[in-house]
Parts: sequence; C-alpha cells; structure tokens
Amino acid sequence: MTPRWPERLWIVRHGQSAGNVARDLAHEQGHHRIALSGRDVDVPLSELGRQQALALGHWFARGEEGARPNVILASPYLRACATAELFREGGGAVPRARIHLDERLREKEFGILDGWTTAGIRAEMPEQAEFRQMLGKFYHRPPGGESWCDVIFRLRSLLDTVGLHYGGCRVMIVAHQVVVLCMRYIIEGMTEAEILAIDAEKDVANCGVTEYAFAETEDGAGEMQLVAYNVTAPMKAEATPVTRAPDPIVASRG
Repeated sequence: MTPRWPERLWIVRHGQSAGNVARDLAHEQGHHRIALSGRDVDVPLSELGRQQALALGHWFARGEEGARPNVILASPYLRACATAELFREGGGAVPRARIHLDERLREKEFGILDGWTTAGIRAEMPEQAEFRQMLGKFYHRPPGGESWCDVIFRLRSLLDTVGLHYGGCRVMIVAHQVVVLCMRYIIEGMTEAEILAIDAEKDVANCGVTEYAFAETEDGAGEMQLVAYNVTAPMKAEATPVTRAPDPIVASRG
C-alpha cells in the first residue's frame, strides 16, 4: 500500500528578493509605498538571494541532510521558482528531479494593501489598520486579499495532493514565509495562539529549512514529525549572509 505521507518533507522559504530589499529600505526611510512596480508574482531574487539558493543546494549535495529530495514543489512566483531552480542547479535534488509549480503555494494575497508600508497603511487607510488590530493577523482579510485562514484552506488541499501523489517520496516545497508557518499549523495541529507565538519569536529566514520525517504511530496511520525549524546552517556554511524580512501590518512582497 502506498504511504499517505512523504518519507521526508522539507519546506523552504525563497531566497532574498528584490521586494525584500525594497521593503526594508522603504521602512527605514519612513516611506508610505514600497518602490516596486509590476506584479508581486514577477518580483525576482536579489543577487544575495541567488547566493542563498545555491548555498542551500550545495548543503543538500554534500549530504548534510542525509538525503536529497526527488520531488520539488514550488510557488509559481518568480522568486520561488528561481530558488527551486538554483537549488537544483547546486546539486540539491536527485538528477532529473522535476520542479512542479502549484498555485496553492503562492504568496498570501494582500489586496488593496499590497505595496504599502506600515506607516502608509496607518496614514492612508487607518480603518484597515484598526480592523487588523481588532481581528488579528490570523483572521484579518483586506479587501481583495486573504487572511491566514484562507491560505490554510488552500494548503490543506495541497497536502491532500502531496499524500495522494508523493507518498513515500522525499519532497521539498519552496514557497513564502506565511506558507511555511501555515504548513506548520496544519501538519502539527496547532492553535491560532501557538502558531502566532512561533511567528512572533523570529521571522522565517530566506532559504531557512523546516524539516519533517515520517514516523509510525500505534494506530498504523503514521504522522509527520518536526525534525528542525528555520535552519540557516546552509548559508552559514558558505559565509552567505542570512536575511529575515520583518512582518509589518502588511507583509507585502515577501
């Protein structure tokens, strides 16, 4: 019988993007808008982000994880696709491993708040800042955007697909910060308070690795158990700077 879970599952945030850099600069200078044009889906990696993705590939190629993925799933956003491709180029996956793009892994959608800084939201759309303060980031859905619950809903469907098609495989998922956190929420059966406490401790690092391994259970169903969270050793091994984008009122372009 085909296993219902992967043998190993790694969930990785994409490398530093041009959007991360622009957002940090906008916040430092107190601007209301992030200096980017075009669609969020088309934001590329920064040069440092490319180095981080290659360092991640080299880490797996050296056997530091004990195995390499034979399946790669990625968000269709350019920064995630490029991270997956550079990871594979760096030897991180088994030869001829395909990269499967899945729109359910896309970035959380921010609707009318996309591209605004914390200061900009408070100045230009104070009612949205108040709604988020009242509802909390887990449930707040900006007009035209998504809440964390909306992201979780689509990720539950994604995990059903992973179990159906990739049971027993070694799977890597390359996506975004909120996706990493929401996957933990689902796999580990967390509460809102538990996942938000983890989120508050530290931002998910660019190319930070979260790992799960399959374990047998008494009922015979088995489960995925957390092995490591937000590991940055691959970058440190090559003296590549570690970056973590903050999560302001609107964590756009992340």
